[in-house]
Amino acid sequence: MILDLQNLKPAEKQYYLQHVIAPRPICFASTIDKAGNINLSPFSFFNLFSSNPPVVIFSPARRGRDNTTKHTLENVLEVPEVVINIVTYDMVQQMSLSSCEFPKEVNEFVKAGFTEVAATKVKPPMVKESKVKLECKVIEVKPLGNEGGAGQLVICEVLIMHIDDSLLDENKKMDQRKINHVARLGGDWYCKVDETNLFQVQKPNTELGIGIDALPMAIRNSKILSGNDLGQLANVQEIPSIDPSFDDSHLKQIIQYYNINPEEMEKELHLYAQKLLNDGNIAAAWQVLLAGA
Repeated sequence: MILDLQNLKPAEKQYYLQHVIAPRPICFASTIDKAGNINLSPFSFFNLFSSNPPVVIFSPARRGRDNTTKHTLENVLEVPEVVINIVTYDMVQQMSLSSCEFPKEVNEFVKAGFTEVAATKVKPPMVKESKVKLECKVIEVKPLGNEGGAGQLVICEVLIMHIDDSLLDENKKMDQRKINHVARLGGDWYCKVDETNLFQVQKPNTELGIGIDALPMAIRNSKILSGNDLGQLANVQEIPSIDPSFDDSHLKQIIQYYNINPEEMEKELHLYAQKLLNDGNIAAAWQVLLAGA
């Protein structure tokens, strides 16, 4: 299917874009107007864009159905401050409830059962139940259009971060496994981040990886190894040398049983290397593959 977005209705554009550009973090924004009315509302058009200065952006877009603006947008234009409360799984249903379009004078903290806590530098209150709160000043509000569905970028500088101690390890560093972020998908779909779906990817360091194009042809053209497998193998600074001290009983069995059939041996070596790569043992995977070279 090929979609020309210029030929789609606004609701159709939103439908497809929100399903494929996901998961998206959720900005749970508390704001206040000049009269003191407090608003609390979630937005999934949100992310981090700079660390120095520390800048985050979220977008309370104009409503697609009638082109009206949201109370959050109106509030930050009056009082350019916001608290962004990070959403975790244990508060997702209350967060969803707060997205109801209550009248302006209605406080969503009360409707959704959240607890107000005074911020230290900005006027809007924080959500006590959120384990991470960002006190922000609004630098700029940048409209992306005047039609229904048009984004309204609220560009914020983070002034103060509040991080619950339960999210830290013994070295006072963030433990990603403890946060249980919730992210927005398309329609009514969300996802939860926990230990069952977390994984690590080794980032390239300051030295360049050799690249997939530099892998030996037998590895590069493997019918077993996937693109992810090749990406791990190619993220080394040079092709390793055979290590005479590498001792692996399963490798010995493969060579012993399949040495009279090079094609089958290569297949078994690649299958075993793939298992090692899945376990994060890249060095051993290379030794297995080099044994068949």
